[in-house]
Amino acid sequence: MQITLIQGILLALLAFICACDASWEAFFWFRPIVVAFFAGIILGDVQVGLAAGAVAELSYLGLLTVGGTVPPDPLMAGMMTTVIAFTTGQSAETALGLSLPFALLAQWVGIVCNTTFAGFLRPLDHACENADTKKFTQIVILGLVIKAGIYALITFLSAFALQNQIAGFVNMFPEWLIHGFEISGGLLPAVGLTLLLVVMLKKQNVAYLFIGFLLMTFLKLGNILPVAIAGIAVAFIGYLNDETIKKNAISVGGGADDDGI
Repeated sequence: MQITLIQGILLALLAFICACDASWEAFFWFRPIVVAFFAGIILGDVQVGLAAGAVAELSYLGLLTVGGTVPPDPLMAGMMTTVIAFTTGQSAETALGLSLPFALLAQWVGIVCNTTFAGFLRPLDHACENADTKKFTQIVILGLVIKAGIYALITFLSAFALQNQIAGFVNMFPEWLIHGFEISGGLLPAVGLTLLLVVMLKKQNVAYLFIGFLLMTFLKLGNILPVAIAGIAVAFIGYLNDETIKKNAISVGGGADDDGI
């Protein structure tokens, strides 16, 4: 299916907003499941957006920035998984594998921008010395707009200007290669979950993992929504228990202002 000029502009605007949020990490709109969902709305196919967002989110769950290691960009992965699935008619798993080059491109864009923005430190220091909050704010916003604008440009070119070339290139692939991308795209969510478990799997969390596994395996629920609702309920119970423990500790310790002596 074809992406119109208006849809291309809206996708670019979506990429701009989500790229700003990626720098702020305020609302987590840059996560693939959010980006793909709104991209699906713009393209008029929410089902494709949800399917693309689900596989992309699972794949990028455990990819975190640690030190100087920058993972492939989740925002562009969610965006291009949706766009490729929509324009080529391929499955979300196949589109996920094909979106990896775009995620790597955005990764390098982020690295180059962050390295270049180091040159903003001197004028920022000068603005601080002069207590010039207006100048300080302008410099910070300038860096944010430049990076988000590059993301928007990549999205517009990939989704609209070059959509025929990308779709034609993908459709040239032989069936066995497309099947290979589909298999790799199906494996990526397992890799993402494994990387996440490496960080989160501790003895106090193992029980929840087995409970979720039993629910999905033996109850034949059909989809993950009931497990998600059960997870929210368990998390809320844990939150209430933690709050109760804190309140009891404060009351026993003599109040929040107690210095512990």
